[in-house]
Amino acid sequence: MSATAFTRRADAALADPILKIAVERTAGNAVAKRAIAVENFAHFEEARTRAAAIKDHVVAHLGHYLEQFEAAATAAGAQVHWARTADEACKIVVDICKSAGAKTVARSKSMMGEEIGLPHALAEAGIGRIETDLAEHIIQLADERPSHIVWPAMHKTSEQVSALFKQHHLEPHVEETIPAMAESARRHLRDGMLAADVGISGANFLVADTGAVCTVTNEGNAELSLVPPRVHIVTAGIEKLVPSMGHAVQLLRLLARSATGATLTQYTTFYTGPKRPADADGPDVMHIVLIDNGRSAMRDDGLAEMLRCIRCGACMNHCVVFRQIGGHAYGGTYPGPMGAVLTPALDGLAKNRDLPNACTLNGKCQEVCPVKIPLPTLLRGWRERSWREGLEPVSVRQGITAWAWVAQRPRLYRAAVRAAIFGMRRFGRGWIRALPMAGGWTAHRDLPAPARESFMARYAKGER
Repeated sequence: MSATAFTRRADAALADPILKIAVERTAGNAVAKRAIAVENFAHFEEARTRAAAIKDHVVAHLGHYLEQFEAAATAAGAQVHWARTADEACKIVVDICKSAGAKTVARSKSMMGEEIGLPHALAEAGIGRIETDLAEHIIQLADERPSHIVWPAMHKTSEQVSALFKQHHLEPHVEETIPAMAESARRHLRDGMLAADVGISGANFLVADTGAVCTVTNEGNAELSLVPPRVHIVTAGIEKLVPSMGHAVQLLRLLARSATGATLTQYTTFYTGPKRPADADGPDVMHIVLIDNGRSAMRDDGLAEMLRCIRCGACMNHCVVFRQIGGHAYGGTYPGPMGAVLTPALDGLAKNRDLPNACTLNGKCQEVCPVKIPLPTLLRGWRERSWREGLEPVSVRQGITAWAWVAQRPRLYRAAVRAAIFGMRRFGRGWIRALPMAGGWTAHRDLPAPARESFMARYAKGER
């Protein structure tokens, strides 16, 4: 992904007023609900500290817990597969589907599936795919990528969703209400979900000592699309491990509160192996595909803290940049601050050097992260590496070199600041609507005019 491509996507997003409304509706609501949930959770900070310690412990002893999970899952009747790359993971899943004679699969929402490109792999293999999550269903109809890891269709307004349903559903809604549209999706999806040959899910957590797989949803689609099919396939990153059920519960207490502001999601389910003789229902076969796809390299390359991530989306909900441009502008599977760290690790810094720079480093993402990932520090690390490897454009390197030269000469720097303040104030009263060489700021929003004096000038006068 070139800088030009990112800039083009960001400019298009900033110029789209409907996108801003759609993103703000969902993100703003999530921020408000999370604030209430945190306020009502007396030991939230202590829980964050424990959660970070749990994840760090697992990452530090990853080999041990992977072996323990494999042994426990195998003992429960599941078949465990290992994939180093996205392509290997897709091949394993497609081969399992072909062996099962699957013509259609029901897929529960999974960012890992998006990361490895599973929808495309299934399509290329001629296997039909039913997205059972309501938002993922919307995305599938629109032939788009998710724009958020919790609300994949947050960039869509209800009016746009209504138009999609009327175009694609056999029995579309008549009333223009959310319940009516949800019922239309239920009618459209239910038979396909129940008739699917294979059910595919991700995993919010993998419990090492029991071999259980945990899924967290708000719609019950995971249970309905994973229990009836003959085969259940799980695709999960190796960092999803937790030592025990007790550790999983500690993280679950933070996941829902951070993501949606709820105490717990509507459906939290643990699957341990396929159907047993005494079970009333369940798949005959369960496969678990454990995927590295760069995670071991992240652990060894100074990004181990990013492997704490429990995919709650709080960082992007509170990100001032994400809330302006939405998720698609980032170009990768994962948007927002966590995506700006993950995408260069997964797809290479050279193609994604613009993402770590698309951040104000205000620190809000770290402040709200339930597992205390130091996202601003990791983003600065990518910036420093980009500089060391000479990936920055010549114009940027020359500009920063010139700024550094001036900054090392205090008198010249202060004179330049005074001149800049004087010049900028000439372009507007209160707000600047146009400024030479600052089109990136003023093309889509006004720039606040600076104060009459700099902070250092006021500080020198003794103002506090």
